[in-house]
Amino acid sequence: MAAASLREYLQGLQESGLDGIPVAQSGSMADAQVAPAAGVRIAPPTAEPLDELQHHESLDKIRKDLGECQRCKLGKTRKNLVFGVGNPKARLVFVGEGPGADEDRQGEPFVGEAGKVLNRIITAMGLKREDVYICNVVKCRPPGNRDPEQEEIEACSSFMLRQVRSINPEVIVALGKFASQTLLGTKEPISKLRGKFRDFHGTPLMPTYHPSFLLRKQGEGSMGAFWEVWDDMVQVLRLLKLPVPEKSRKK
Repeated sequence: MAAASLREYLQGLQESGLDGIPVAQSGSMADAQVAPAAGVRIAPPTAEPLDELQHHESLDKIRKDLGECQRCKLGKTRKNLVFGVGNPKARLVFVGEGPGADEDRQGEPFVGEAGKVLNRIITAMGLKREDVYICNVVKCRPPGNRDPEQEEIEACSSFMLRQVRSINPEVIVALGKFASQTLLGTKEPISKLRGKFRDFHGTPLMPTYHPSFLLRKQGEGSMGAFWEVWDDMVQVLRLLKLPVPEKSRKK
């Protein structure tokens, strides 16, 4: 998508009230319902349960263990391994699918057009990118931005689980269908998964739409998906007992 489309999208968010004035609306754990995904695995088959991983493992150690990974075929086609970025003690972790072209080039997750939308959402929540932690299920770009294959997930997902265990966040946000389905071990569509907390090894996980999906919907002239994501982020803020910025939903 051209940069002009992104500028139009971000302007559309602003015109829809995204830059509203923050108003303290504190919530509690009771405001959010955490439900397991019924009848599904909550981790890929080869991933270790979080409670079996080391409790005090640093992100630096995990990155060192990952090395210049060649555990699956994605290692042969990538430019840069994309580990993760942000606060190693973050209360909130965002998990996406995998790196795109911009991420592969720069070695950092969510730095392309979808990343700018994610940054806008984080800012709208009253947070900064450096306050949260951002990573992906797989650390190397699948060719042509295809979905990662099961073999690639199995080779890589344990590192994502170790990252989450090291950070020990209070909330996880899964960005998009693939990340949500992988983390929750389900084929349920994202339209059904989003909007309700699920349990991920004892940590509340909120599935929501991927920022690139919001870009596509904006191209179709619809802001509905954005407001659904914002409703999901309001639940996250309330669970974290943070102020909820007020947004006016202009038509």
